[in-house]
Amino acid sequence: MDLDLLISKIHRKLVYKLAPRLVPMQVRALQRRNETSSERVIAPGGPVVSLTTYGPRIDTVHLTIESIGRGRLKPLRLILWLDDERRYNDLPESLRRLQRRGLEVYLTDNLGPHTKYYPYVASQTKHEVPLVTADDDIVYPRWWLRRLFEAYRAEPEQISCYRAHEVALDRANASAVTGKGIDADPAAVIRPYRDWPPCDSRQARWRHFATGVSGVIYPPRFLEFMQAKGDAFRECCPKADDIWLHAMALRAGLRVRQIGRLPRYFEGLPGTHDQGLVHFNSFNGGNDRQIAATYVASDLRKMVEEPA
Repeated sequence: MDLDLLISKIHRKLVYKLAPRLVPMQVRALQRRNETSSERVIAPGGPVVSLTTYGPRIDTVHLTIESIGRGRLKPLRLILWLDDERRYNDLPESLRRLQRRGLEVYLTDNLGPHTKYYPYVASQTKHEVPLVTADDDIVYPRWWLRRLFEAYRAEPEQISCYRAHEVALDRANASAVTGKGIDADPAAVIRPYRDWPPCDSRQARWRHFATGVSGVIYPPRFLEFMQAKGDAFRECCPKADDIWLHAMALRAGLRVRQIGRLPRYFEGLPGTHDQGLVHFNSFNGGNDRQIAATYVASDLRKMVEEPA
């Protein structure tokens, strides 16, 4: 094991051990910030940040937004999408305070996890800045957005993320897609989602699969491509935005790169981890069904033919 990997593993263990003790302190500080600060949460020069929330999390999402807005790099725009008209018309005071400091809140259709990015992608006449997606229940560190933006500026033709998996392939069946024109069955070539290992490389690869929970930055060219594809995800993977975005990255010709050697997972807000969709997708076979419905032979060929 090289020294860099060893140090990363030790750091990760320390963070996981200390984070549960530090998060309540951060939450209190973020709450005070929301109640007392007049500092803008946006500024020129950065990417757009987009997220969505629902249900009871509408009352806690301000803490996540405050963690983004206090960062060393602030977003150019910070957008929250809601699909509940009643709550949209009666926002909690915590979000109204953030609106006065630059947060944008919009009402949109319920697109499941795709709500965090698709309304923004569809709403722009032209994409000229990258988009970062965030989850609504995470306390992001101050360097979170800056490092994503630095990764984009270093490699603007790649999709950069903090946390990725590697798509696991069944090599015994993979030869079915090496020939042109063969309509291979994705379920026969791609192993079950639960078998996909965490990424352990900083290389950009077709098989690297970004997971949105820790943050992903998408280049403008990819956003233009996504806009042209529209909402076809409704038919094949309505509950798995990561699958759709990876398939679209393959078709747009953009590889995925994990910023660090090891995946990063940031600590969540206490009491906000609803496992419903995670359980459906990861443990109830939901991801596997949506994978089979989304990937096509040309996607498989790119992954199979890439050198190990």
